[in-house]
Amino acid sequence: MGLKLRSFGLVEWRGLIYAGFILSFVFCCQLVLLQPLVAVAAGDAALFERVSQSVKVKKYSEALNDLNAAIEADPSLSEAYWRRASILRQLCRYEESEKSYKKFLEMKPGNSAAEKELSQLYQAQNALNSANNLFESGDFTKALEYIDKVVLVFSPACSKAKLLKVRLLISEKDYSEAISETGYILKEDENNLEALLLRGRAYYYLADHDIATRHYQKGLRLDPEHGELKKAYFGLKNLLKKTKSAEDNAGKGKLRLSVEEYKAALAMDPNHTAHNLHLHLGLCKVYVKLGRGKDAVTSCTDVLDIDEEQTEALVQRGEAKLLVEDWDGAVADLKAAAEKSPQDMNIREALSRAERSLKLSQRKDWYKILGVSKTTSISEIKKAYKKLALLWHPDKNVENREEAEAKFREIAAAYEVLGDEEKRTRFDRGEDIEDNGMGMGEGGFNPFGGGGQQYTYHFEGGFPGGGFGGFHF
Repeated sequence: MGLKLRSFGLVEWRGLIYAGFILSFVFCCQLVLLQPLVAVAAGDAALFERVSQSVKVKKYSEALNDLNAAIEADPSLSEAYWRRASILRQLCRYEESEKSYKKFLEMKPGNSAAEKELSQLYQAQNALNSANNLFESGDFTKALEYIDKVVLVFSPACSKAKLLKVRLLISEKDYSEAISETGYILKEDENNLEALLLRGRAYYYLADHDIATRHYQKGLRLDPEHGELKKAYFGLKNLLKKTKSAEDNAGKGKLRLSVEEYKAALAMDPNHTAHNLHLHLGLCKVYVKLGRGKDAVTSCTDVLDIDEEQTEALVQRGEAKLLVEDWDGAVADLKAAAEKSPQDMNIREALSRAERSLKLSQRKDWYKILGVSKTTSISEIKKAYKKLALLWHPDKNVENREEAEAKFREIAAAYEVLGDEEKRTRFDRGEDIEDNGMGMGEGGFNPFGGGGQQYTYHFEGGFPGGGFGGFHF
């Protein structure tokens, strides 16, 4: 009986061991079969988390590489297509993005979110094309609206759109904003050649030539044969060389050569207003020194057209207007300059000269009245006076007696000044003789009596009517 029990127990134990082995085998098989599914789910989550992190720090290439590898390993991974499409849209790689969206929608038809993003892709693509066309046609403002309000909304990482925006800003002469925008681009990619070129160009148009040169040089170190960078760099170098030559020649007194150098520098880039202002002003100063008043007025006006607050241009144009005897214009310019720089004694002195010239210009030109020059001798002046006095004596001009009287008075007044050495000298110095009690002008010298020196001229045989026949020397 005891042997049976022991025998039974052995069999039982064998059965139990066998059953345990079977159960372990089954469990192991389940683990082997289920592990890939668990691993795939965990792997997908890790993949998409890694992609999200890459996009967040703008490492788009890394994100795309991960998604491309995942799709190659498992072409049925639908979400990978969607994520790739979204990144490609942000980068404005529209054709590639469209293919990925369509592939995803084949696998997940009717996905409204993906369909909406595809629609945004088409809007951004059309807006970018429109912006390029508007840029070519010169409608920079409208092109900027397309870039800011559509393209960079749906494709915020679009390098083409960002660079086009900078070109538009430069075309609009918004150089500070262009510098700011290229700063963001270079922060992401410090070796972006087009950004270096455009940023250098913005500094160039602000006349910050040193910084512009550094940007061009950095770009050329990266690509020594870059056509636009070479053109910009050597163009700036030649402009500065020509400008220095013009200034040096002006300083050495080689004024005519300086004029030619300034003109050549201005012809190099008519759009470079910030620097051309300096060139126009330099040219104006040289023209003033040469006595070429009309040309000087033109050059200084070019300066003031660019910047109406340029005090030095007002001063130089005032001096130029004195040369062309535009007394009123000279006073107006110099007054404006004096208001801007009230403590500048040189400007005040120039204004005083202009006001004196204006006042002198408004007095009678006695030389012109007698028809003589400033170098004419006293004896010739006397002859001229006699001739005109005979011509305009009222008794000989009965029909136009009133006009003749006025003319006769004017002739006599002219002779009173020019026939006297002292008075003539003072007149030639620009002294205001009329304010010194000389009795000229309206209500002043009267050859018919009433003050001043009396002139009596005996005409042989007298004049008909006898009214003025008593005048004699």
